[in-house]
Amino acid sequence: MTLSLMGVPARAEALTGLETRTLTDGWRFRIAEGDPNRAAHPEVTNWMPATVPGTVQSDLIASGKLKDPYVGLNEAAAQWVGLSDWEYETSFTLDEATLKRGHIDLVFDGLDTFAEVTLNGKALLSTDNMFRTWRVPVKDMVVNGANRLHIRFASPINKMRPFMQGLSYYQPGAYDSAFGDEPLGQNSSAYVRKAGYQYGWDWGPRIVTLGPWRRVRLDIYDGVRLSDFYAQQQHLDDQVAALEARFEIVSDTARSATLEVTVTDPDGKTQTQTQTLPLYAGSNSLSLPVRIDHPKRWWPVGYGRPDRYTVRARVLSDGVVMGERVQRIGLRTSEIRRQKDEWGRSFDILINGVPIYMKGANMIPLDMMPPRVSDAYRDRILKTAIDANMNMLRLWGGGHYFDDGFYDWADAHGLMLWQDFMFGGSIPPYDEAYRENVRQEAYDQVRRLRHHPSIVIWGGNNEVQVNWDNWGDSQALKDKVGRKEAERIHTGLVRLFDQVLRGAVDKYSPGVPYWPGSPTADYDGPSDGDRDGDRHYWTVWGGKQPVETYLTVTPRFMSEYGLQSFPVMATIKAFAEPKDMAIDAPVMIAHQKFDKGRGNQRLLMYINNNYGQPRRFEDFVYLSQVMQAEGIELAARHLRASRPQNMGGLYWQLNDVWPVASWSSVDYYGRWKALHYSARRFYAPVSVSLLRRDGVTELSVVSDRQSEARLHWRLKVMTLDGKLLSQWTQDLNAAPLSAQVVTRLSDADLLKGADPKSTVVSVELLENDQVISRHQSYFVASKALALRDPKIKSRLTRTADGYRLTLSARTLARQVWVDTDALEVSLSDNAFDLLPGETVTLDLKTSASEAQLRRALTIRSLYGAAQ
Repeated sequence: MTLSLMGVPARAEALTGLETRTLTDGWRFRIAEGDPNRAAHPEVTNWMPATVPGTVQSDLIASGKLKDPYVGLNEAAAQWVGLSDWEYETSFTLDEATLKRGHIDLVFDGLDTFAEVTLNGKALLSTDNMFRTWRVPVKDMVVNGANRLHIRFASPINKMRPFMQGLSYYQPGAYDSAFGDEPLGQNSSAYVRKAGYQYGWDWGPRIVTLGPWRRVRLDIYDGVRLSDFYAQQQHLDDQVAALEARFEIVSDTARSATLEVTVTDPDGKTQTQTQTLPLYAGSNSLSLPVRIDHPKRWWPVGYGRPDRYTVRARVLSDGVVMGERVQRIGLRTSEIRRQKDEWGRSFDILINGVPIYMKGANMIPLDMMPPRVSDAYRDRILKTAIDANMNMLRLWGGGHYFDDGFYDWADAHGLMLWQDFMFGGSIPPYDEAYRENVRQEAYDQVRRLRHHPSIVIWGGNNEVQVNWDNWGDSQALKDKVGRKEAERIHTGLVRLFDQVLRGAVDKYSPGVPYWPGSPTADYDGPSDGDRDGDRHYWTVWGGKQPVETYLTVTPRFMSEYGLQSFPVMATIKAFAEPKDMAIDAPVMIAHQKFDKGRGNQRLLMYINNNYGQPRRFEDFVYLSQVMQAEGIELAARHLRASRPQNMGGLYWQLNDVWPVASWSSVDYYGRWKALHYSARRFYAPVSVSLLRRDGVTELSVVSDRQSEARLHWRLKVMTLDGKLLSQWTQDLNAAPLSAQVVTRLSDADLLKGADPKSTVVSVELLENDQVISRHQSYFVASKALALRDPKIKSRLTRTADGYRLTLSARTLARQVWVDTDALEVSLSDNAFDLLPGETVTLDLKTSASEAQLRRALTIRSLYGAAQ
């Protein structure tokens, strides 16, 4: 070491550490000079205040120049924005002292998407990828005083039009525009590295955003920059964790530098290591070994504490801190175990060696205009997943990579993430330039996110392989282009998803498994099957099969399945007027994106199957939620009861990007649908289920605990008015991490001659004499039940932090729904069956007054909802 440093020249000039200035002030925007839409929209030709990070659409809404596209039919009137070019500009001031610094870099964390950047009138940067970070040295371009930064954003649709017109065929899989701005089947989104959902999806509008959607900043520093840091886990057991603290340092000249790493454990104890090493002119890759004795592991929610360590890395030269990074890391192992067994090949996700049953949902972006999402709203939606006993979210590939705070929240709460790369179903092009663009995107995003323990899988794409293998548009394309070109397309897919993206994960996030798509069998066989890999099951809903078909399908991992519903009436009233309250009203069709607005008829078909014809629009809304909740519950309970044949179920979808009829369980305003309350019950750590098929009811108990549970179950058969017909009871030792069928009972065993239309089966699971889970089952569809008016009684009383609502009913009340209109109220339970003679107490947390709550409160059930 001494000999190496002898060749390092002494530094004559004084060093100053990194200074970062975020450029948030003084931004303004307008429709671009020369854009054809200027004449039709003179109101946006003058400069207007802009928010950065932001989008053109959100700035126009804020300035009153664009009506809210989420309301009524306003989506159509907003399309011109995405078909126009726009300009943003600001000025920043630099003084003489700053200009004497060694480097001044302009950094764009995200530009959406085709941008031409100039600085003081000189061309600086051209961008073509929404998901990349762009760093440009500007020391030779800035001046003492004011510096003008100008960005011109091109309409992504218009920018791609000449390219699209020159193609001999078009990549399949993207959604067609409903507004005629692109020909059917000729969708430019497949060729652009931009969030695919913004071009329209079957749950979202077409709002093609533009703008500086991530932070813009200046990095000002002298001759040394810490360009990257990562504390890579090399080994982990109960005695020791071995880390390698990896530094990437850019230096102007040869010099010495001191690397310093301070690790703070979850209890606040710290250890620091330093080492002085030579730097060479250019890029330097250096590392320090770090040992942690008796490490505390990061565990998923429900399996232990999500303990994290704080790692502070510093680079010092001549005693000056030249760069610093602080990361919160978690020590854990993650792997996918695939072993041959009697059902094919397993798909087990092991965290710290423990096979975890994955319970959760798929997550889409939180808004069509991502910069509008507040930290509080983001955290609120994530908390709904934990509140519903979920342990995993799959971050779907048709959206965007979330902000750092999103992953920090998941880390802190033990919420596991399946992180897709941003490919949403369409077949990407295979040219080298596109592939290299994606490679740089992957490097940027993996390096940004790799320290988060919540990311337990990197996924290559959403539905690209299954599209190419099975979908009609791809089959037609293969026939059109011929064998050789089809082989080129397929080879391009393999290069991108099995090599480029896998390589990015292997290089920058080793130790976290990469899965090349969803669904897939990792190129070991056909995609989207039951015996290997993960599956997206859409025979129910998409294929119009009844919900009971869920009981016939048991994939190794169910990464998508779903049923639609409308949001609650308070959400509908936010985008519709009283005249719009009909399933065939234009506004309701505009807020139903499935099958070009025909999804409401599909919803009605599923409602009619089990519940009958709704009497009014409000009944249609309510029954859509009941249908969705009971259908997904059936599937989820079946999947959990099938462990270890099935080791995960993620329903589609957790959230919405706007107020809409969709597959979500939480709507755009964060209001829970019936499904989300149901999920809290069917995802409970220990749960009992009744699954009836072919005249036989199976009673199953599942346990996610890592130790044996001493339980007791009690099953009752009773009439709808409460008469007990028979009863079974038994003690049970539930094995850890298990699912077991406790008993099977035929209809004859249960009914003993009773009328199936007037009978309910109820089971309770008890621990220490406390009911921890319950479930009901019926012998006929709900529309065939001999329901009578349950005459639900309610009593509202004040408590320290809200109210208590006590409910009782004379006869069975199916799917009791407590509605509080637009009031912000958190309910301890909802959407449940109230048995005859039973009393149920709900806790309601709200800041509303008692008078406000009483005015808003309504209680209903299935009785009277259908003809």
